[in-house]
Amino acid sequence: MQKIASHIKNTSKFSKASKLAMQLIQAGSVKPATGDHFFAILEAAMSSLTACHEPSVRADYHELFTAAQDTIECLSMKQQNMITTWTMRAVVANDLFTDDSFVFSKSTGRIKETISNLPVATKDDDGEEAAALIEKTEAVNEEAAQTDNKEESDPFGLDDLIPSTSKKDDRSKGKRFTSTKARKGQEEEETKRFLRSQREALISCLEIAANRYKTPWCQTSIDILVKHAFDNISRFTSRQRDAIEKLWASVREQQVRRKQGKSVSGKLDVNAFEHLQEKYANEKISIRRAVGGSGDRKCQQWLG
Repeated sequence: MQKIASHIKNTSKFSKASKLAMQLIQAGSVKPATGDHFFAILEAAMSSLTACHEPSVRADYHELFTAAQDTIECLSMKQQNMITTWTMRAVVANDLFTDDSFVFSKSTGRIKETISNLPVATKDDDGEEAAALIEKTEAVNEEAAQTDNKEESDPFGLDDLIPSTSKKDDRSKGKRFTSTKARKGQEEEETKRFLRSQREALISCLEIAANRYKTPWCQTSIDILVKHAFDNISRFTSRQRDAIEKLWASVREQQVRRKQGKSVSGKLDVNAFEHLQEKYANEKISIRRAVGGSGDRKCQQWLG
């Protein structure tokens, strides 16, 4: 499993590595005893949150994380939360690239349902989001520096082959002294982290959907989705609210143009979303090419 995890990070090797991971699931090799090792494979696959949207690996990501739902019971609650968030990106968001109107509509329905299940965001959520973005940026910079140092001190990567027991010892000692109060605090912190990740994944879904607006048969579904996000804007942080407000204003402008019989540009304002995505992913967003498909758009009436 460790070998699969090391290769699945590479986009060019993802297809083969993901098929090996799926064979583990189908063979029943993922059990509570091996759950952590299998989770490490999924974690490596999502080390870049935007890689799953690359055209060459979308289908493989979709297949892997759909199959991963069968392993949920073998994982801890924290790991289950992570997979739920990753599934939103690798499965639900990738369904938005489809040329099947039914699949697209079903995906927007799942996004709306997830938005409705979010609690109302607070000022504390705004502060924690800002702190998390800063912490994530620092972590990425530190990891890059450590990688450079590691390559100099261990050019052949032999250190990774030497088993380390110190972390396991520290972990077992920590478990002995963990109090009930500390566990409760950890659970609350995990809930906050999960909600923050959910909101980020939903923002990614809204951005991808908005980029499909130039496909005529997608427009009504996107109109309804964006309106739903705007109606539930209190469930997002202040940064995200600004992006949603701009997107909703752009949708309304397109609706007015359609009602007046004017041509529709087919492009929504997603600059604010792209800014958020850049912060969340800590890397430049790739330019996505919409999948083909067109329609007659027989229903022009606003259904919101």
